[in-house]
Amino acid sequence: MKIVLKAGKISFEAELNDSPAAKVIGGKLPLSSEVNTWGDEIYFCVGISCPRDGQTMTVKVGDVGYWPEGKCLCVFFGPTPASTGRDPVPASPVVIVGKTSAPVKLLQSIKDGEKIAVSAIIR
Repeated sequence: MKIVLKAGKISFEAELNDSPAAKVIGGKLPLSSEVNTWGDEIYFCVGISCPRDGQTMTVKVGDVGYWPEGKCLCVFFGPTPASTGRDPVPASPVVIVGKTSAPVKLLQSIKDGEKIAVSAIIR
C-alpha cells in the first residue's frame, strides 16, 4: 500500500510492506499526529498497538518502522543519537513496516512539533 505523509508544506510518499504491523497501520489510515525528531529520524505517535513480529535493531536509510514502545511510526534517514557510524540505529527494537525514497534534505527540513498526516494513496 502506498501512503503519503504531509508535514507542513512537505509531502513525501512511502510504501507499506505486507507485514502484520503494516496491515494494521494501513487499516487505520488516515492518521494525524505531531512530529518528534531524534537525530536523522522523525517519529510520531499513532496510538495503535501492532504485532511485534520481526522486531529489529538493524535499520537502513529510508526505512519506515513501527516502534512498539511508543506506538509510533519512525522514518529513518541518517544517523541517530544511538548511531556509532553513518547508519541509523533505533532507540529500541522496531518493526520495519515500509520504505521511502524521499530525499534526505527534504526529511531533514521537517521540524519538531510540526503536525503530520498520513493517508493512503488511492489510485
